[in-house]
Amino acid sequence: MKINPINTNSVNPYTKQIRNMNAPKTKSTNMDKIEISDAAKELQVVSDYSTERAEKVQRLKQQIQLGQYKVDPHKVAEDMLRFYRLK
Repeated sequence: MKINPINTNSVNPYTKQIRNMNAPKTKSTNMDKIEISDAAKELQVVSDYSTERAEKVQRLKQQIQLGQYKVDPHKVAEDMLRFYRLK
């Protein structure tokens, strides 16, 4: 037995879709936003502290190379105690 399809051309879901190509595209309102904290802004600024520190490091390197650098054990012990007491 042969079954002939009846009126199958009208069952196309794609023909009912309306494409409006001229419709203006709206911009998305979901945008990423970056906020930099005040502390981070302060870190970005080059300060005199960094230049002073670089000079101190250079002096220490020179003293170590010449063998003139001496460690004060009492100061090291005091600094260690202060560090661990604050924790």
